[in-house]
Order: sequence, then C-alpha cells, then structure tokens
Amino acid sequence: MAAADVLRELVALSCRLGEPSRDCVILGEGNTSAAIDDDWCYVKASGVSLCGITARGFVKVNRKRVLELLAAGRRSDEQVKQALMAAAADPAGPRPSVETTFHVYLLGLPGVRFVGHTHPIAVNAILCARNSREIVSGRIFPDEIVCLGRAPVYVPYTDPGVTLALAIKQGVERFREEEGEGPKAILMENHGLVALGGTPQEVETITAMWIKTAQVLAGTFLFGGPRYLAAKHVDRIHTRPDEAYRKRALTGQDKASQ
Repeated sequence: MAAADVLRELVALSCRLGEPSRDCVILGEGNTSAAIDDDWCYVKASGVSLCGITARGFVKVNRKRVLELLAAGRRSDEQVKQALMAAAADPAGPRPSVETTFHVYLLGLPGVRFVGHTHPIAVNAILCARNSREIVSGRIFPDEIVCLGRAPVYVPYTDPGVTLALAIKQGVERFREEEGEGPKAILMENHGLVALGGTPQEVETITAMWIKTAQVLAGTFLFGGPRYLAAKHVDRIHTRPDEAYRKRALTGQDKASQ
C-alpha cells in the first residue's frame, strides 16, 4: 500500500475512534499509528485530538531510529524528546507522541499494520479498579473470544514513554511465548486500551468489543459477579473454523487479502 493510502486510512480510523459519541477519547487523549514499510510509519503528533484529525496531525517516523531508542533503555525526558524529533522525517515539524516507542515496537509484530490506543470510559472504569487484573482475567461470551482472542496482555501502571514501551514489550513477549500467538489487545492499568490490527477495521472491531466486554463485566457485578467460561470452551471457540471465517469478515481481513 502506498504511503498516501496508508495515511488516508489512518486518518479515517483515527477520526472514527475520536468520535465523541464513542467515549473513547477526549481532548488530546489517545494516539494511533500505521506502518508504511519496514523503515517508516505514521504516528499521531503530540497533543493533537483524534476527533476531526487530518493528515497534518501525523508525523512520519523512522522505525529503526525509534527502536534504537527503545533498545537504549530508560532515558531522561529531554533525551527522549530529542531522539523522537531526530527520528521524524521532518525534524522541524510536529513532535511525535511520547508513546511512539510502543507504537513502533507493536507495528513490528507479525500481522500488525495499524495500532489504536484509546481511553474508553467503560474500559478505564475497570482498569482503574483495585482488582482490575482479576476482573479481566477470564472470557465471558463467544463474540469476545472471536474478536479479542483468548486473553489480553495486562500491563501494570508505569510511566508513559520508554518505560511503558519496555513494559509492553516484556508483556507481549511473555504472551507470545505462553500462547504461541500474538495478542489482539493490551490493557494498561490506570491508563487505557491498545488495539492491534492488520487493518483499520480490525483495530476498530477490537476497540468496540473491548468496550462491550467492559460494560458486560461491570453489569455482572449487579448480579453476583462474572461467570467466566471454562478454558475448554474458550479454546473451542478460538479454534472453530466457522468462527475463524466470521472473524476474518468482522476484522476486514477478507478485503485486505483480495
């Protein structure tokens, strides 16, 4: 896909995630990204609102230079700022989001071409709860499994920026080792949601389904708490051929392969 087409799809996805009626973000919250090729990606500029964002709200970033920053480990705020600006195609242009480091890492995972990070009210109501890890530890209905997989990556709260990116990297690598596949979503304690997709539609689907899941989970506590599905039922739904077909339709993967 040409860079102009990638940017067009990213702008459209970002505007949809930023629609006020969805309660995913307000003001300058959240950020999105998309891979152009192995060397470059687009990332939302710092402080720009997703609501009504245009192409001018994104920064073209050198992926390899950002990965070098991540490999260098923790750095001062000023060092991170300078490194991110140096990674931008236009160093005199807008500043890339401080969370560019985790976006670039995630865009390097197999099958991931778009990333959407939002702060949905329903999801954060759980992630800001004292027992949030326990609440999201199980699956509760079939469509959740179809769209979101067996489980999310859960990341305890940590400082946004390189420190958070390192925590996400550690969590994703552990998940891939244990599950034998990549995650569809990352839940960041007291922070928000990250959706990973091969298409913009997949990012949007994952975001929407996590919002529904959070709403259903919250509702279960009115009636005694969630009843999680047994592991054998989760595995069965996750591996059923008919559900795999439906998943491809829901996430736009059929269109992407045409």
